[in-house]
Amino acid sequence: MAADPASTGTASTDDAVKRRRRGAELERALLEAAWQELVEVGFAKLTMESVADRAQTGVAVLYRRWTNKTDLVIAAIRYSGEEHPIAIPDTGDLRTDMIQLLENVNAARAELTRGAMAMFVGLHDDAGLIPADVRQIIRGEGPGRAEEIFRRADQRGEIDLARIPRAVIDMPMELVRHDILMTLKPVPRERIRLIVDDLFLPLVLLGD
Repeated sequence: MAADPASTGTASTDDAVKRRRRGAELERALLEAAWQELVEVGFAKLTMESVADRAQTGVAVLYRRWTNKTDLVIAAIRYSGEEHPIAIPDTGDLRTDMIQLLENVNAARAELTRGAMAMFVGLHDDAGLIPADVRQIIRGEGPGRAEEIFRRADQRGEIDLARIPRAVIDMPMELVRHDILMTLKPVPRERIRLIVDDLFLPLVLLGD
């Protein structure tokens, strides 16, 4: 019996995809598939098999790189951050820079907002990781996103970094993260402006 041309064509295409991808290209495809799976179905429903299916590869290919789902999810989160870095504004004004930075962070995290709590619960149940652990694993000990903004503001004479407590410097970003986790929604623009204008700037700006 002759083979079905349509099914033969599909199989050939799938096989060609598997043959073409190697090394870094294959790893990017796997991480992109894992990230999309995480966004669309959430941590609980994501499996190594579902990611492999989305990436059109075998599950053994995943296990050669990541030993379990937790390792894969953390790698996918790191990958997404590296592929879509959050822009650090440089407008020459601390207030405008901070508002734009928080809005950029807010927009970048919007697609995962609804599943954020479930993802962190899943990572905790699977590996005992709390959100701070995940952030530490992904970011390491490097400077925070706003550090360059504060350094430039200090050089312009808007603030004196030497006198500002670390907790105050971290406050705007921490409040945005808190709001996302508490509401499972993107932070409203007016809330971002309140954080910057009513809470942050009065504590850091130098008087005349």
